[in-house]
Amino acid sequence: MALRRVITEYGSGNDLHGGDYTKAAVRAVEDAIHHSSLSLIRSLGIDAKAMQVEVTIGVQQPGRVDAERVKATLPHGAVSVRIVKGGLDIPDEAAGDAAVIATAAVAVRLDLG
Repeated sequence: MALRRVITEYGSGNDLHGGDYTKAAVRAVEDAIHHSSLSLIRSLGIDAKAMQVEVTIGVQQPGRVDAERVKATLPHGAVSVRIVKGGLDIPDEAAGDAAVIATAAVAVRLDLG
């Protein structure tokens, strides 16, 4: 199988109160995919289920992201999720919590061989 990357989209998301890393990650993926259309795939006559979708999420505390919930955000293809250290935590000392900012990269690969 000769997989080739045909789409890459980037997004960011946040949880301003409560420190929910998964919520921020899901919002980052939603931001990324709302910038994209699958018209290329449809115009080539390729079944969207054949897509390999690779998601990379960056947050300050990767272990606090539920990868399965992030994966469920993607409507098509075989999805893999990788969570790495990145993003930002912005402490709010007065409120005793932090704003969590996540970044996402969503890459779509197709077998064009």
